Amino acid sequence: MTLSVTRAIHAAISLYPIIFQRRGVSFCSSVKKPSSFSSSVSSVPVSTVRIPLFLREASSTATLADLQAWRKWAQNLVFSVGSKFEDSDNGPGPELLCREIRWLLEDVVEDSSKLSYLVSNQVSDLKQTILEEVSSLSDKRDCHKDCYVIRLRADLDELYCLWNERIAKRRPFQYIVGCEHWRDLVLSVQEGVLIPRPETEMIVDMVEEVISKDKVLGEGIWADLGTGTGALGIGIARILGNGGKVVATDVSEVAVSVASFNVSRYGLQDKIEVRQGSWFDPLEDVKGILSGVVSNPPYIPSKEIAGLQSEVGQHEPILALDGGENGLDDLLHLCEGSALALQSGGFFAFETGGDSQSEFIAHVMINKSNFSFRDVKIVADLAGVRRFVTGFRK
Repeated sequence: MTLSVTRAIHAAISLYPIIFQRRGVSFCSSVKKPSSFSSSVSSVPVSTVRIPLFLREASSTATLADLQAWRKWAQNLVFSVGSKFEDSDNGPGPELLCREIRWLLEDVVEDSSKLSYLVSNQVSDLKQTILEEVSSLSDKRDCHKDCYVIRLRADLDELYCLWNERIAKRRPFQYIVGCEHWRDLVLSVQEGVLIPRPETEMIVDMVEEVISKDKVLGEGIWADLGTGTGALGIGIARILGNGGKVVATDVSEVAVSVASFNVSRYGLQDKIEVRQGSWFDPLEDVKGILSGVVSNPPYIPSKEIAGLQSEVGQHEPILALDGGENGLDDLLHLCEGSALALQSGGFFAFETGGDSQSEFIAHVMINKSNFSFRDVKIVADLAGVRRFVTGFRK
Protein backbone atom coordinates (compact mmCIF):
# COMPACT_ATOMS: atom_id res chain seq x y z
CA MET A 1 0.00 0.00 0.00
CA THR A 2 1.63 3.26 -1.14
CA LEU A 3 0.33 6.50 0.33
CA SER A 4 1.42 10.11 0.16
CA VAL A 5 1.38 11.16 3.80
CA THR A 6 1.41 14.92 4.24
CA ARG A 7 0.06 15.21 7.76
CA ALA A 8 0.44 12.63 10.53
CA ILE A 9 -0.32 12.57 14.22
CA HIS A 10 1.22 9.95 16.47
CA ALA A 11 -0.64 9.75 19.78
CA ALA A 12 -0.28 6.47 21.65
CA ILE A 13 -2.31 5.34 24.62
CA SER A 14 -1.53 2.30 26.72
CA LEU A 15 -4.32 -0.04 25.68
CA TYR A 16 -5.73 1.54 22.54
CA PRO A 17 -2.87 2.85 20.41
CA ILE A 18 -3.90 5.53 17.95
CA ILE A 19 -2.09 6.94 14.96
CA PHE A 20 -4.20 9.74 13.53
CA GLN A 21 -3.32 10.55 9.94
CA ARG A 22 -3.95 13.47 7.62
CA ARG A 23 -3.23 12.77 3.99
CA GLY A 24 -3.41 14.72 0.77
CA VAL A 25 -5.83 12.83 -1.43
CA SER A 26 -8.32 13.54 -4.17
CA PHE A 27 -11.99 13.13 -3.45
CA CYS A 28 -15.43 13.75 -4.85
CA SER A 29 -17.44 16.22 -2.81
CA SER A 30 -20.77 15.53 -4.44
CA VAL A 31 -23.31 13.93 -2.14
CA LYS A 32 -25.96 11.67 -3.59
CA LYS A 33 -28.94 10.01 -1.96
CA PRO A 34 -27.85 6.52 -0.91
CA SER A 35 -29.71 3.64 -2.47
CA SER A 36 -29.93 0.02 -1.34
CA PHE A 37 -28.90 -2.94 -3.50
CA SER A 38 -31.41 -5.07 -1.60
CA SER A 39 -35.08 -4.24 -1.95
CA SER A 40 -35.77 -5.78 1.45
CA VAL A 41 -34.04 -3.00 3.38
CA SER A 42 -34.81 0.69 3.01
CA SER A 43 -32.27 3.46 2.48
CA VAL A 44 -30.88 5.29 5.52
CA PRO A 45 -31.29 9.10 5.78
CA VAL A 46 -28.16 11.21 6.07
CA SER A 47 -29.85 14.34 7.42
CA THR A 48 -28.23 13.95 10.86
CA VAL A 49 -24.68 14.02 9.50
CA ARG A 50 -22.50 17.02 10.32
CA ILE A 51 -20.84 18.25 7.13
CA PRO A 52 -17.03 18.22 7.49
CA LEU A 53 -15.33 21.60 7.35
CA PHE A 54 -13.51 20.85 4.11
CA LEU A 55 -16.82 20.16 2.32
CA ARG A 56 -18.57 23.34 3.45
CA GLU A 57 -19.16 26.33 1.21
CA ALA A 58 -16.79 29.22 1.90
CA SER A 59 -19.48 31.64 3.07
CA SER A 60 -17.41 33.67 5.55
CA THR A 61 -14.44 36.01 5.26
CA ALA A 62 -11.74 37.37 7.53
CA THR A 63 -8.77 39.63 7.13
CA LEU A 64 -5.28 38.25 7.21
CA ALA A 65 -4.65 40.17 10.43
CA ASP A 66 -7.71 38.60 12.07
CA LEU A 67 -6.56 35.08 11.18
CA GLN A 68 -3.05 35.82 12.39
CA ALA A 69 -4.52 37.00 15.67
CA TRP A 70 -6.56 33.80 15.92
CA ARG A 71 -3.50 31.67 15.24
CA LYS A 72 -1.48 33.50 17.88
CA TRP A 73 -4.32 33.03 20.39
CA ALA A 74 -4.60 29.33 19.49
CA GLN A 75 -0.87 28.79 19.94
CA ASN A 76 -0.90 30.66 23.24
CA LEU A 77 -3.56 28.21 24.47
CA VAL A 78 -1.26 25.37 23.50
CA PHE A 79 1.72 26.91 25.29
CA SER A 80 -0.41 27.50 28.37
CA VAL A 81 -0.96 23.75 28.84
CA GLY A 82 2.57 22.75 27.83
CA SER A 83 3.12 19.03 28.40
CA LYS A 84 0.16 18.65 30.76
CA PHE A 85 -1.77 16.35 28.39
CA GLU A 86 1.27 14.18 27.73
CA ASP A 87 2.04 13.86 31.42
CA SER A 88 -1.53 13.09 32.50
CA ASP A 89 -2.58 10.41 29.99
CA ASN A 90 -0.06 10.31 27.15
CA GLY A 91 -2.13 12.84 25.22
CA PRO A 92 -0.98 15.27 22.53
CA GLY A 93 1.99 17.52 23.20
CA PRO A 94 2.57 21.13 22.09
CA GLU A 95 4.20 20.24 18.79
CA LEU A 96 1.34 17.96 17.85
CA LEU A 97 -1.30 20.52 18.81
CA CYS A 98 0.44 23.24 16.80
CA ARG A 99 0.34 20.95 13.77
CA GLU A 100 -3.37 20.60 14.33
CA ILE A 101 -3.71 24.39 14.17
CA ARG A 102 -2.23 24.29 10.70
CA TRP A 103 -4.44 21.39 9.64
CA LEU A 104 -7.52 23.20 10.91
CA LEU A 105 -6.57 26.22 8.79
CA GLU A 106 -6.06 23.94 5.78
CA ASP A 107 -9.63 22.72 6.10
CA VAL A 108 -11.13 26.17 6.77
CA VAL A 109 -9.27 28.42 4.30
CA GLU A 110 -10.72 28.15 0.78
CA ASP A 111 -7.63 29.37 -1.11
CA SER A 112 -4.72 27.17 -0.04
CA SER A 113 -2.22 29.55 -1.68
CA LYS A 114 -2.86 32.04 1.14
CA LEU A 115 -1.93 29.55 3.84
CA SER A 116 1.73 30.46 3.40
CA TYR A 117 0.94 33.82 4.98
CA LEU A 118 -0.67 32.15 7.99
CA VAL A 119 1.53 29.22 8.93
CA SER A 120 5.20 28.67 9.46
CA ASN A 121 7.16 26.27 7.26
CA GLN A 122 9.21 25.34 10.32
CA VAL A 123 7.12 23.05 12.54
CA SER A 124 9.74 23.20 15.30
CA ASP A 125 9.44 27.00 15.52
CA LEU A 126 6.17 26.78 17.38
CA LYS A 127 6.04 30.37 18.57
CA GLN A 128 6.48 31.99 15.15
CA THR A 129 3.07 33.38 14.21
CA ILE A 130 3.76 35.69 11.30
CA LEU A 131 6.18 34.95 8.48
CA GLU A 132 8.57 37.57 7.18
CA GLU A 133 6.57 37.31 3.98
CA VAL A 134 3.69 39.05 5.70
CA SER A 135 5.79 42.03 6.70
CA SER A 136 7.21 42.42 3.23
CA LEU A 137 3.76 42.04 1.72
CA SER A 138 2.34 44.86 3.85
CA ASP A 139 5.08 47.19 2.59
CA LYS A 140 4.25 46.69 -1.07
CA ARG A 141 2.32 49.65 -2.39
CA ASP A 142 1.03 47.75 -5.39
CA CYS A 143 -0.58 45.04 -3.30
CA HIS A 144 -4.33 44.90 -3.84
CA LYS A 145 -6.53 45.31 -0.81
CA ASP A 146 -8.39 42.03 -1.45
CA CYS A 147 -5.24 39.97 -0.93
CA TYR A 148 -5.72 40.62 2.78
CA VAL A 149 -9.25 39.18 2.76
CA ILE A 150 -9.52 35.40 2.98
CA ARG A 151 -12.62 33.31 2.30
CA LEU A 152 -13.40 30.77 5.02
CA ARG A 153 -15.57 27.68 5.43
CA ALA A 154 -16.21 28.66 9.06
CA ASP A 155 -16.43 32.10 10.61
CA LEU A 156 -13.96 33.40 13.16
CA ASP A 157 -16.35 32.93 16.08
CA GLU A 158 -16.65 29.23 15.24
CA LEU A 159 -12.87 28.91 14.90
CA TYR A 160 -12.37 30.37 18.37
CA CYS A 161 -15.06 28.07 19.77
CA LEU A 162 -13.65 24.94 18.07
CA TRP A 163 -10.10 25.44 19.27
CA ASN A 164 -11.21 26.29 22.77
CA GLU A 165 -13.06 22.94 22.83
CA ARG A 166 -9.92 21.19 21.59
CA ILE A 167 -7.86 22.47 24.51
CA ALA A 168 -10.37 23.00 27.32
CA LYS A 169 -12.42 19.85 26.71
CA ARG A 170 -9.83 17.68 24.91
CA ARG A 171 -12.35 17.23 22.09
CA PRO A 172 -10.70 15.01 19.41
CA PHE A 173 -9.31 16.88 16.44
CA GLN A 174 -11.23 14.62 14.05
CA TYR A 175 -14.50 15.72 15.65
CA ILE A 176 -13.37 19.35 15.39
CA VAL A 177 -12.84 19.20 11.61
CA GLY A 178 -15.46 16.48 11.03
CA CYS A 179 -13.31 14.03 9.10
CA GLU A 180 -10.49 11.49 9.27
CA HIS A 181 -7.99 10.52 6.57
CA TRP A 182 -7.94 6.72 6.31
CA ARG A 183 -6.10 4.84 3.56
CA ASP A 184 -6.83 6.97 0.48
CA LEU A 185 -10.22 8.04 1.85
CA VAL A 186 -11.40 11.15 3.66
CA LEU A 187 -14.25 9.96 5.86
CA SER A 188 -16.86 12.05 7.64
CA VAL A 189 -16.81 11.45 11.39
CA GLN A 190 -18.59 13.05 14.32
CA GLU A 191 -19.53 12.53 17.96
CA GLY A 192 -21.26 9.19 18.45
CA VAL A 193 -19.05 7.42 15.89
CA LEU A 194 -15.67 5.80 16.52
CA ILE A 195 -12.74 7.49 14.79
CA PRO A 196 -11.21 4.89 12.44
CA ARG A 197 -7.66 3.85 13.33
CA PRO A 198 -4.88 3.28 10.82
CA GLU A 199 -4.07 -0.21 12.11
CA THR A 200 -7.55 -1.28 11.00
CA GLU A 201 -6.49 -0.52 7.41
CA MET A 202 -4.62 -3.83 7.46
CA ILE A 203 -7.90 -5.74 7.34
CA VAL A 204 -8.54 -4.34 3.85
CA ASP A 205 -5.06 -5.49 2.82
CA MET A 206 -5.81 -8.99 4.16
CA VAL A 207 -9.07 -9.15 2.22
CA GLU A 208 -7.33 -7.99 -0.93
CA GLU A 209 -4.75 -10.77 -0.56
CA VAL A 210 -7.48 -13.38 -0.02
CA ILE A 211 -9.57 -12.40 -3.04
CA SER A 212 -6.46 -12.20 -5.24
CA LYS A 213 -6.11 -15.95 -4.61
CA ASP A 214 -9.80 -16.77 -4.81
CA LYS A 215 -11.69 -14.61 -7.31
CA VAL A 216 -14.98 -16.26 -6.37
CA LEU A 217 -14.83 -14.68 -2.91
CA GLY A 218 -14.40 -11.30 -4.56
CA GLU A 219 -17.73 -11.72 -6.35
CA GLY A 220 -19.68 -12.59 -3.19
CA ILE A 221 -21.31 -10.75 -0.30
CA TRP A 222 -19.18 -9.47 2.56
CA ALA A 223 -20.28 -8.20 5.97
CA ASP A 224 -18.66 -5.32 7.88
CA LEU A 225 -20.02 -5.61 11.42
CA GLY A 226 -19.95 -2.54 13.66
CA THR A 227 -19.13 -0.41 10.63
CA GLY A 228 -18.88 2.99 12.37
CA THR A 229 -17.90 5.43 9.63
CA GLY A 230 -18.13 2.67 7.02
CA ALA A 231 -14.35 2.64 6.64
CA LEU A 232 -13.87 -1.13 6.29
CA GLY A 233 -16.94 -1.59 4.13
CA ILE A 234 -15.88 1.16 1.73
CA GLY A 235 -12.28 -0.03 1.61
CA ILE A 236 -13.39 -3.59 0.83
CA ALA A 237 -16.09 -2.64 -1.68
CA ARG A 238 -13.50 -0.83 -3.78
CA ILE A 239 -11.40 -3.98 -4.20
CA LEU A 240 -14.20 -6.51 -4.80
CA GLY A 241 -15.10 -7.77 -8.25
CA ASN A 242 -17.99 -6.38 -10.28
CA GLY A 243 -20.44 -8.72 -8.58
CA GLY A 244 -19.12 -8.23 -5.07
CA LYS A 245 -21.27 -6.50 -2.44
CA VAL A 246 -20.91 -5.38 1.17
CA VAL A 247 -23.52 -5.27 3.91
CA ALA A 248 -22.40 -2.90 6.68
CA THR A 249 -24.21 -3.05 10.01
CA ASP A 250 -24.18 -0.95 13.16
CA VAL A 251 -26.50 -0.69 16.13
CA SER A 252 -25.96 3.08 16.38
CA GLU A 253 -28.32 5.30 14.40
CA VAL A 254 -25.66 8.02 14.23
CA ALA A 255 -23.07 5.58 12.87
CA VAL A 256 -25.52 4.27 10.28
CA SER A 257 -26.19 7.82 9.07
CA VAL A 258 -22.49 8.72 8.91
CA ALA A 259 -21.59 5.46 7.13
CA SER A 260 -24.38 6.05 4.60
CA PHE A 261 -23.09 9.57 3.98
CA ASN A 262 -19.57 8.26 3.35
CA VAL A 263 -20.82 5.49 1.08
CA SER A 264 -22.73 8.07 -0.93
CA ARG A 265 -19.74 10.42 -1.22
CA TYR A 266 -17.71 7.67 -2.84
CA GLY A 267 -20.53 6.61 -5.15
CA LEU A 268 -20.75 3.09 -3.75
CA GLN A 269 -24.51 2.86 -3.13
CA ASP A 270 -24.76 -0.03 -5.57
CA LYS A 271 -21.97 -1.93 -3.81
CA ILE A 272 -22.68 -1.25 -0.13
CA GLU A 273 -25.86 -1.46 1.87
CA VAL A 274 -25.87 0.01 5.37
CA ARG A 275 -28.27 -1.63 7.82
CA GLN A 276 -29.06 -0.76 11.42
CA GLY A 277 -28.96 -3.54 13.96
CA SER A 278 -26.74 -5.45 16.36
CA TRP A 279 -24.01 -7.57 14.78
CA PHE A 280 -25.59 -10.44 12.81
CA ASP A 281 -29.23 -9.50 13.51
CA PRO A 282 -29.73 -7.58 10.23
CA LEU A 283 -28.17 -10.38 8.15
CA GLU A 284 -30.86 -13.07 8.20
CA ASP A 285 -31.36 -12.82 4.42
CA VAL A 286 -27.66 -13.56 3.75
CA LYS A 287 -27.07 -16.06 6.55
CA GLY A 288 -24.84 -18.92 5.47
CA ILE A 289 -23.87 -17.38 2.12
CA LEU A 290 -21.39 -14.67 3.13
CA SER A 291 -18.01 -14.73 1.43
CA GLY A 292 -16.43 -12.81 4.28
CA VAL A 293 -16.99 -11.23 7.68
CA VAL A 294 -14.80 -8.43 9.04
CA SER A 295 -15.06 -6.41 12.23
CA ASN A 296 -13.25 -4.03 14.56
CA PRO A 297 -15.46 -4.60 17.62
CA PRO A 298 -15.24 -3.10 21.13
CA TYR A 299 -12.43 -4.92 22.94
CA ILE A 300 -11.28 -2.73 25.83
CA PRO A 301 -12.03 -4.22 29.28
CA SER A 302 -14.63 -2.14 31.12
CA LYS A 303 -12.34 -1.36 34.07
CA GLU A 304 -9.74 0.19 31.75
CA ILE A 305 -12.03 2.71 30.02
CA ALA A 306 -11.44 5.32 32.73
CA GLY A 307 -7.68 5.22 32.12
CA LEU A 308 -7.87 5.96 28.40
CA GLN A 309 -6.59 9.16 26.83
CA SER A 310 -9.16 11.90 27.41
CA GLU A 311 -9.80 12.31 23.68
CA VAL A 312 -10.88 8.67 23.61
CA GLY A 313 -12.45 7.85 26.95
CA GLN A 314 -14.35 11.12 27.39
CA HIS A 315 -15.51 11.68 23.82
CA GLU A 316 -15.65 8.57 21.66
CA PRO A 317 -18.74 6.34 22.06
CA ILE A 318 -18.40 3.90 24.95
CA LEU A 319 -20.55 1.51 22.93
CA ALA A 320 -17.69 1.23 20.42
CA LEU A 321 -14.95 0.87 23.07
CA ASP A 322 -16.21 -1.20 25.99
CA GLY A 323 -15.85 -4.93 25.38
CA GLY A 324 -17.12 -6.04 28.79
CA GLU A 325 -15.29 -7.38 31.81
CA ASN A 326 -12.42 -8.94 29.85
CA GLY A 327 -12.94 -7.06 26.60
CA LEU A 328 -14.12 -10.28 24.93
CA ASP A 329 -17.93 -10.05 24.98
CA ASP A 330 -18.40 -8.89 21.40
CA LEU A 331 -15.46 -10.84 20.01
CA LEU A 332 -16.93 -14.09 21.33
CA HIS A 333 -20.29 -13.20 19.80
CA LEU A 334 -18.55 -12.69 16.46
CA CYS A 335 -16.86 -16.08 16.76
CA GLU A 336 -20.17 -17.83 17.33
CA GLY A 337 -22.08 -15.94 14.66
CA SER A 338 -19.47 -16.34 11.94
CA ALA A 339 -19.84 -20.12 11.97
CA LEU A 340 -23.46 -19.69 10.89
CA ALA A 341 -23.05 -16.65 8.64
CA LEU A 342 -20.14 -17.72 6.44
CA GLN A 343 -20.35 -20.04 3.48
CA SER A 344 -17.85 -22.87 3.12
CA GLY A 345 -14.50 -21.29 2.31
CA GLY A 346 -15.60 -17.88 3.59
CA PHE A 347 -13.00 -15.64 5.23
CA PHE A 348 -13.09 -13.78 8.54
CA ALA A 349 -10.82 -11.10 10.02
CA PHE A 350 -11.33 -9.62 13.49
CA GLU A 351 -9.34 -6.90 15.22
CA THR A 352 -8.57 -7.45 18.91
CA GLY A 353 -6.81 -5.72 21.77
CA GLY A 354 -3.72 -7.71 20.82
CA ASP A 355 -1.55 -10.57 22.09
CA SER A 356 -3.48 -12.37 24.86
CA GLN A 357 -6.88 -11.48 23.36
CA SER A 358 -5.79 -12.66 19.93
CA GLU A 359 -4.46 -15.91 21.36
CA PHE A 360 -7.72 -16.56 23.20
CA ILE A 361 -9.92 -15.78 20.17
CA ALA A 362 -7.75 -17.93 17.90
CA HIS A 363 -8.09 -20.78 20.40
CA VAL A 364 -11.87 -20.36 20.39
CA MET A 365 -12.06 -20.36 16.59
CA ILE A 366 -9.92 -23.50 16.36
CA ASN A 367 -11.29 -25.56 19.22
CA LYS A 368 -14.63 -24.25 20.49
CA SER A 369 -16.67 -23.28 17.45
CA ASN A 370 -17.68 -26.85 16.58
CA PHE A 371 -14.34 -27.07 14.76
CA SER A 372 -15.92 -24.97 11.99
CA PHE A 373 -12.80 -23.08 10.93
CA ARG A 374 -9.45 -23.80 9.30
CA ASP A 375 -6.20 -21.96 8.72
CA VAL A 376 -6.76 -19.75 11.76
CA LYS A 377 -3.89 -17.27 12.17
CA ILE A 378 -2.83 -14.37 14.36
CA VAL A 379 -1.51 -11.41 12.36
CA ALA A 380 0.61 -8.61 13.83
CA ASP A 381 0.04 -4.96 13.04
CA LEU A 382 2.79 -2.62 11.85
CA ALA A 383 3.84 -1.96 15.47
CA GLY A 384 4.36 -5.68 16.06
CA VAL A 385 1.23 -6.12 18.19
CA ARG A 386 -0.49 -9.44 17.43
CA ARG A 387 -3.75 -7.66 16.76
CA PHE A 388 -5.78 -9.63 14.20
CA VAL A 389 -7.29 -13.10 14.03
CA THR A 390 -8.11 -14.47 10.58
CA GLY A 391 -9.24 -17.76 9.10
CA PHE A 392 -11.67 -19.61 6.83
CA ARG A 393 -14.92 -21.49 7.27
CA LYS A 394 -14.51 -25.20 6.62
